[in-house]
Amino acid sequence: MNGSVGNSKGKVITCKAAVCWAPGEALVMEDIQVAPPQALEVRIRIICTALCHTDVSFWSNKQDNTRYPQIFGHEAVGRVESVGENVKDIEEGDLVIPVFMPHCTECVDCKSTESNMCARSENLISGLMASDNSSRFSINGKPIYHFLGVSSFSEYTVVEVDSLVKIDPMAAPDKVCLLSCGVTTGLGGVWKVGNVQKGSTVAVFGLGTVGMAVAEGARIRGASRIIGVDVNPKKFDIGKKFGVTEFVNPKDHEKPVHQVIKEMTGSGVDYSFECTGNKSVIVEAFKSTRNGWGTTVIIGVNMTEIPIDFGELLCGKTIKGSLFGGMKAKTDLPLLVDMYMKKELQLDDLITHEISFPEINKSFELLKGGECLRCIMWMDMALH
Repeated sequence: MNGSVGNSKGKVITCKAAVCWAPGEALVMEDIQVAPPQALEVRIRIICTALCHTDVSFWSNKQDNTRYPQIFGHEAVGRVESVGENVKDIEEGDLVIPVFMPHCTECVDCKSTESNMCARSENLISGLMASDNSSRFSINGKPIYHFLGVSSFSEYTVVEVDSLVKIDPMAAPDKVCLLSCGVTTGLGGVWKVGNVQKGSTVAVFGLGTVGMAVAEGARIRGASRIIGVDVNPKKFDIGKKFGVTEFVNPKDHEKPVHQVIKEMTGSGVDYSFECTGNKSVIVEAFKSTRNGWGTTVIIGVNMTEIPIDFGELLCGKTIKGSLFGGMKAKTDLPLLVDMYMKKELQLDDLITHEISFPEINKSFELLKGGECLRCIMWMDMALH
């Protein structure tokens, strides 16, 4: 790294970042300039980061509002290098988790127990900092856009304090970085949004990192049956470690998956969780729940209209959306870190690959290959 904690405060830092210049193109390692944090902002040195399917979705141009050139990445752990004016409770040297879902603690939404939405989340997809609608990244004066307020594919990044969570300094960075998105999204979907009850039946559609976290959350809640649905049979063995009791591969059946699940359970599951963002899978997840009280939680990202049978809604079924699992970052993430450190929460088996940051394009291939849950990228392999 070209910058250092000891002499960089208040100065522009030149460091390495993986820049995406155009949708779908390989990321390019560039020397970028990272400006000092402004008021209510924090500059952090990223220790390790991971690739999430959301990064891939935006990178592949599935989202029309993505701006280029951009620095992706939003699952990470870092250490505070410097803080801007009016930043409270976070100091230089703190171990922190940046998150894409702000938690200002002050707006009507943050004060409500009904949701984890925050009034300050409206600026997330602009690619700019909220304080002055400008970027803290540049290359020789040319602005580089931020991603979801995090941009962790850079040795240094600037994050608004509302999107930063201070955690136990003894926490393992490579493990708890998964809590900045995927795992928290899955756990919260079960605990906060679905509110899964002990003894209930659960179906999980898509056994990636989020799906595994859903299974883990349902296991901890005491679900009696957790049915994992995935087209990759290799997912079942690892799924069992997270509580999956039965496995359904759609390729093994001529009938729709929801019929298979209803035959397995008699009437359908109490809860289903859709973790792929695929429209047809969302419909199958909804149809797999029982009449009367069946609840479907949509966790996977899908920006298109979803065809839902109104008659099934009339029969008492519920369908809910979930963003970051309904979790409030500043209050809930420290608790999850504590659970992991007490061995009450499993994270280790979700990490299937570890590489150095310059190999970042390899992580895209690994994730697309179907054998990777999470690939951890170390900024400095000496810290591994």
